Amino acid sequence: MRLDAALQKGMVVIVAAVVVVGVCTFSLEKMLATYAVGIVGIAGILLPDWEFFHQDFPQWFAFMRARRATAVAAAAGRSPASWRFRLYRLSSALITLIYAFGLFRWWMFVSS
Repeated sequence: MRLDAALQKGMVVIVAAVVVVGVCTFSLEKMLATYAVGIVGIAGILLPDWEFFHQDFPQWFAFMRARRATAVAAAAGRSPASWRFRLYRLSSALITLIYAFGLFRWWMFVSS
């Protein structure tokens, strides 16, 4: 349920950004590029299996055990404290680097 609300809010932000870019640049290409960057950005934040990425970097290459419980049962069994975003230096740096490069390239395209 929380991801649905986050997706809806993200889509509203993307639409607002596309409208602003469209009004400022009068370019359909730049509006489509803004929409594509926004969708990829939301997909990169909401879709990955963050339980997998929220571990130390060397453990990314180890196998994870598959759970038999459904997602709803697993979520019900976790405490709210385990839902917190845990910050790991290397994964955060990698994600920040990827998103910064993408936003830089988008800005260079839109501002030209």
